This record gives sequence, C-alpha cells and structure tokens, in this order.
Amino acid sequence: MPPIPEPPRPVSRSAGRSRRLARVFKAVILGVTALILAGMLAGTAPGRYASGWAYVKVRRAIARSSGSGDDRRWVDEEWRRRREFDMGQARIKLRGVYDGYDPRLQALVRAAGLDPDHALLRWGNFDKALLLPSTVFEADDSGRSYRFRPNVRSIWVRNLKSREGVLAYFPIPDRPEVLKLAEDAQATIVHESVQNTNSWGLRGGEPDPAAELKGIVLGDSYMQGLFVGDDQTPTERLKRVLAERLGTTVEILNTGHLGYSPEQEYFTLLEYAERFPPRFVVLSLFANDFGDLFEVIDGRADWEENRYWIGKIAGFCEARRVPLLVVPAPWVNHVEGPRHTGYYPGHVPAILPDSAVYFDPMEDFVEAQDREIAARRARGEPLTPSPLFNGQIGDGHFSPLGCRVWADAVGGRLVRLLGR
Repeated sequence: MPPIPEPPRPVSRSAGRSRRLARVFKAVILGVTALILAGMLAGTAPGRYASGWAYVKVRRAIARSSGSGDDRRWVDEEWRRRREFDMGQARIKLRGVYDGYDPRLQALVRAAGLDPDHALLRWGNFDKALLLPSTVFEADDSGRSYRFRPNVRSIWVRNLKSREGVLAYFPIPDRPEVLKLAEDAQATIVHESVQNTNSWGLRGGEPDPAAELKGIVLGDSYMQGLFVGDDQTPTERLKRVLAERLGTTVEILNTGHLGYSPEQEYFTLLEYAERFPPRFVVLSLFANDFGDLFEVIDGRADWEENRYWIGKIAGFCEARRVPLLVVPAPWVNHVEGPRHTGYYPGHVPAILPDSAVYFDPMEDFVEAQDREIAARRARGEPLTPSPLFNGQIGDGHFSPLGCRVWADAVGGRLVRLLGR
C-alpha cells in the first residue's frame, strides 16, 4: 500500500504577505532597471516613445504582481503613446517618399488626398499606422479613428509602383478628371469596385428605418467588400438571404471599414445602435484583428486586448437583449491549402463571453470551393486562383461568389438564432 501523502500545511497570513511583497519587490527592481535603460534613450523620438512605453509596462506589471488589478487607463495610455509615435514616424517618412514619386504619380496622389499636406494618417489594423486618402475618409476622434466621408463615390486603383517597388492600391474619387490622372500614372482601375457611401457615412444606399427586421454588421474590409460592387457585398447579400427566407422586409447597416478592429467596431456600434435599433448584430473578425496576420496564424497574437473589446460589444448587446453572432472570416490559404486553423480562428471561441454566439463558416467555404473546382475541371478551365476570393487581381478578400457563400451560411445561422 503506497504511503499516504501528508496534507499541505496552511500558509500563515504573514507568510503569504511576505511572498506577495517579494514579488512586488522583484517587479519594482525590474521596473526601475527598465526605466533607467529607457531614460538613456529619452533624448531621441524613438527613445521617448520607448521610455513612455516601458513606464506603462512597469506600472501594469507592478499592479498585477501586487494583486491590485490592471487599470484599464494604463492600457489605454500605452496604446495612445504607441499610436501617436507610429503616426508621427509615418508622417516624417511620407514627405521623403512623396518627393521620390514620378510627377504623374504625384498628380494622382494629390488628387486622391494622399500627399503629405492632405493625407489622413490614423491608426488601424489593430496596431498599425494607416495612410488613407482624405477625399474618401475623414478623421473620427470618437474612438473609430477614421470613417468614410458621406455621399462619396469612389473606385479602386491598383498596381501603382512606389519608389521601393511595392505595388500600392487605394480608392480614389470616381470622377473623370481623377480617372484620367490614374491612367496617366499607369494605374490599373478596378472598374467593378465602384463604392458609394450614403448620408450616414456607410457603404450602400440610404437605410430604411421602417424595415421590419433591422440588423447591424460590424467588421473590416471583408464586410466593406473590397473590389466588389455595392450590391455584392456580404451585407447586401445577407439582406437578400434573410428577406427571402423570412418573407419580410430587411435592412442591415454595413459598417465595415478597411482596417477596423473590435475597438473601432465597438464605438461604431455605440454610434448607430441608438439611431437604428437592431434585432441582431453580426461581428466579423479576421486574423489581423489580433496582430500581424502571419504571426497570429503561428500563434503569436494579442488575444487579451480584443477579449476586452469584444466583451464590450457583447455587453452592449446583452443589455439590450440583442443576439450577437461572432463570425471569423475564412482566410484564402486555409480554404485552398492546409487547414492550419488551430490559432485562427481556432482560439477565437476561447476569448468570447458566454452571451456571444460563435459561428465559423469555414466548411461552407470549403464545400463551395470543391464544387467550383469540380465545375472548372469539367470545363477544362484553370483550377486556380480560388473562385471565392479576388485572387485574379492578387487580393485575398471575398469575390462576389465568396460574398454569396458567406451570406448564405451566416443567413442560415441567423434564421435559426432569431427563431429561438
């Protein structure tokens, strides 16, 4: 008979307090060291950024070690410092890059509002500084960082070669004189990508507040619908699916903006939900909501930051008894190739609150891909790129067919969810 282990000895209050103090002391020592090193760099702009970043990091580490909790204000301060630094550095670089452009490209960039004097530099894509054309976007300091200008018709141009050889793409005003500048700069105009914004500053026509079923779709460029027409976006497709299956009038706000992440989507929901009370909310996610796309796929992601913001979205919906459906957008590589989805979207359900409903349309995409490839093979057509994404123009967003597959899958899940 094996010996019976001794029960653990109770730890006295004084011993427990000593251990906590020891942890705090270690954290303080590490923090002071970090601050000294950061202070040595404080004479430069990167140094001031690094020292400020280190200071907030140390404060958070001390708070966690002492058991006093992690003050959200410290987190917001860290993000503010990082974003201001990144945008400042980007603006410095922009002038040098612009000066190196060909005169014809400079003329197009000026007309689009991307020159150093007019470009909109804001944060987006979770932790990046974004350069946006001020003729299509405007600043938003309510928490969204930027937003579409209302009542603007724009179109995408691509294959613009920068001084470093990188092929750029961006929307420009869809006006004859600007399109002529794009042709002069030898840009490729994506004619099927015309986008109209309504008076609410959202893609699509004017909303119908009298519709019997109203919803809001939150998301980034996947929901905005890059390189597809206004009537082919995932949201427009979803409207038609729900109207057909439920036999009622449906209106859905497409609040998708390229580069948005759950933080911006939370403030977007705050803005529109009071004006347009939804019966349901769909939150679309993608891997770069949690960091760099390829790092997230490999497991190096910041899950905790967006656990917080998704929780805020879910809490808002729960307080109003509005179902929240969280839908990760499939990545083209996972549909076409090996299914390495253990981190994205595999880890997404682990950060969702209980009130949110999770739905992954991956299998719907894979089955649609198989059907289309079989049809292409029978017709003797090339099997690549995927018909569900914009691979024919070197883009990984949904094609018109991909938008339809997404809407069919999500629409079916919403019908069941609303039926409950």
